[in-house]
Amino acid sequence: MAEESKKGVIVEFDFAVLNGAELLYQTTEALLKENDIPFSTRVEAQHLAGGNYQGGLAEYFTVIKTKKTAAKAAKDLTDRFAAVLNAAVPAAVTPTFRNFVKTLADKGVRVVIATRADVEAVRPAFEGLLGEDVILHQEQSTTYGCVKWDAWRRACAANKLRNLRTLAVTGSGLGVKSALLAGMGAVVVPNDHVAYQDFGGADADVKCLDTAAAKTILGILRI
Repeated sequence: MAEESKKGVIVEFDFAVLNGAELLYQTTEALLKENDIPFSTRVEAQHLAGGNYQGGLAEYFTVIKTKKTAAKAAKDLTDRFAAVLNAAVPAAVTPTFRNFVKTLADKGVRVVIATRADVEAVRPAFEGLLGEDVILHQEQSTTYGCVKWDAWRRACAANKLRNLRTLAVTGSGLGVKSALLAGMGAVVVPNDHVAYQDFGGADADVKCLDTAAAKTILGILRI
């Protein structure tokens, strides 16, 4: 298949495969608790969800009038969440997920697996799965619970994909919206933690990433 005609799928592994929404909440809650700062799902939704770590924390810290530095808290959150993902990713590379990826790759679809974990640390978990058309991609975003539209575009460019021929697989309504802004279609794996978000605009929603989900995606890509 010619390089320029490749169709692609970018999987937001941390939030569409892992329960990253809950892991991120727990990581943030533990970090703030160390400084006696209250945290709740309402605070998360109101001040952090969809925003930059530092900006969201700064906004919340202003509201509660704490002297905690948002820049330091954001760096700590970035580092701790990455460590949590490093530990959680390997167990999530299940036979079911491998079959999902293989079903797509066997049809000539380039599958990009994007994660905020240290890709070198978790790469062994993907042994036997990665190749020319199955790529592990380091996601550097510090957007809370999703990525912005430009991150989807960067992932396309880094992996020789065109946004108009690529589907985003995300775990949140915010991820759906950012994919649409990037000019991409989207498939969502709804997560109970972010059930309050609007999933409108997704081409499909699936319960998990398995062979059936791969077939749904192939249908959307018209393959």
